[in-house]
Amino acid sequence: MTLRLEDYDRRRRPGRCVQGVSAVLLPYDPQGRIDEGGFRRHLRRTIGAGLRPAVNMDTGYVDLLSPEEKDRVLQWTAEVVEGRDWFAAGAVPTGGARPVPLAYARECERIARAGGVPVIFPSSATAALDDEALIEFFREIARAAEAFLAFELGEMFSLHGRRFSERVLATLMDLPQCRGLKHSSLNRAAEWARLELRDRLRPEFVIYTGNDLAADMIEFGSDYLLGLSTFAPELFAARDRAWADGDAGYLELRDLIQYLGWIGFRDPVPAYKHSAAIFLKLTGGLGCDEPHPLAPRREAWDRAALGDAAERIRRALKAPGPEALGGNSGR
Repeated sequence: MTLRLEDYDRRRRPGRCVQGVSAVLLPYDPQGRIDEGGFRRHLRRTIGAGLRPAVNMDTGYVDLLSPEEKDRVLQWTAEVVEGRDWFAAGAVPTGGARPVPLAYARECERIARAGGVPVIFPSSATAALDDEALIEFFREIARAAEAFLAFELGEMFSLHGRRFSERVLATLMDLPQCRGLKHSSLNRAAEWARLELRDRLRPEFVIYTGNDLAADMIEFGSDYLLGLSTFAPELFAARDRAWADGDAGYLELRDLIQYLGWIGFRDPVPAYKHSAAIFLKLTGGLGCDEPHPLAPRREAWDRAALGDAAERIRRALKAPGPEALGGNSGR
C-alpha cells in the first residue's frame, strides 16, 4: 500500500473510544529473581489506570520463562484481576513441543482456566508453516479455544516473526473464536491494510496495534496491545480519554508517547524491556531496574534520556513529583 498525505485526515476517526491492553513488564530483583511484589504492584497500577493487562508476552520475557514461571505469573495475575475482567496472556509451548497444535491447545487451556484470553505467540514451529498449514493450525486453535487473539510479529522483535498473507488474515477474521489480531510490524502501511480488510470483512474484529513507534495509530481505527504502555499506563489512559473527548491536549500526550517510544524502542529493539525497567525505577514504580539475566541491556546514558522523558510526562500529567508516575502504585 502506498501512503499519501491526503489519506491521513480521511482515515482518522475522532471521538472513538479506544481499547487499551498493556503488556506488563515482568520485573527482576538484583539477584536475577522474579520480583513478585513488584509485578503485582505494577499489575494493579495498570488495571487502576484503566488498561487491561497482558502477561507472559514479549514484555514479560515469555521466551525466557520456564513452564513453572509462566504458571506462577498466570496465578498471580488471576489473583489480582479476581475475575472482574479478562486479561490476555501469551500462549507458546516451551522447547518446541510437538505436535504443534496440541501443544498450543494445552497452553490455551491453562490460560483460559486462569481467566485469560490466549495470544497465539509465534514460534520456530509456526514460522516453518506455509500458508495452508498455518491456516489449518489456526483452525485447530479455534476448535480448542473459546476465544483467542492472533499475533503477527515483525522480525525486528523475534527471529520467528512473520507477516500474514491476506489469505491467512481473511481466515482469522472468519473464525468467530478469534477476537482480534495483534499486529507488530512497526509499519503504518501494513497496519492500514489490515484495518481496511477488517472493515470490509468483519468490522467488530479488533486490530491491536503493536507499533511502539507510531502513537497515532489509534486515530485510524486501531486499538492497542503494547509494551510501551507498561512504561507509563497513566499517560496512555490520559491520551485515550483526550482522543475520545476531542480534547486538544491529546496532541501533547500523543507526542510524549512518541518521544518515549523512540527512546525506548530504538535498536536493538528487544532491549526495550531494560528501558522499561529503568523508566519505572526512575519514576518510583519499581525498586530495581534489572532485566531478565539473559535479556539485552541498555547503555548507562539511557537513564538520562529516560529521565528527561519522565520529567516531561510528569509535567504534562501535572504529577506532583519526579516519582509520582507510579510511586504509590499499590504500596
